[in-house]
Amino acid sequence: MPKYPLSEHHAGELRTPGGIPLDEITLDGVLEGGIGMDDLRITAGALELQAEIAEAAGRTQLAENLRRAAELVNVPEDRILAIYEALRPGRADAASLNALAAELERDYAAPRCARLLRDAVE
Repeated sequence: MPKYPLSEHHAGELRTPGGIPLDEITLDGVLEGGIGMDDLRITAGALELQAEIAEAAGRTQLAENLRRAAELVNVPEDRILAIYEALRPGRADAASLNALAAELERDYAAPRCARLLRDAVE
């Protein structure tokens, strides 16, 4: 069972999206150009560990939110912004939301996020 904070208890398991171990992320690495902004993004694996911690603490909704976030780490920002805009009241019809849900499942393996959009249709 993972323990919080992850950086203290699971540093050896945490890596950047590019595979750099967490303990190799240093200010010197950033200043020298070896560590970029993409290396500072959270990974699906880290979010899943946090979801497990939340679930064990009885915070099931938080765990579900973290798992949806894990699905979104590989979705381009422009698609996330389009989905956000579509979810605003009166911005998209049922067909548009269902099309976005299908895109999330098909292109990004994000069934939890797709379910959220389908729930919004209902």
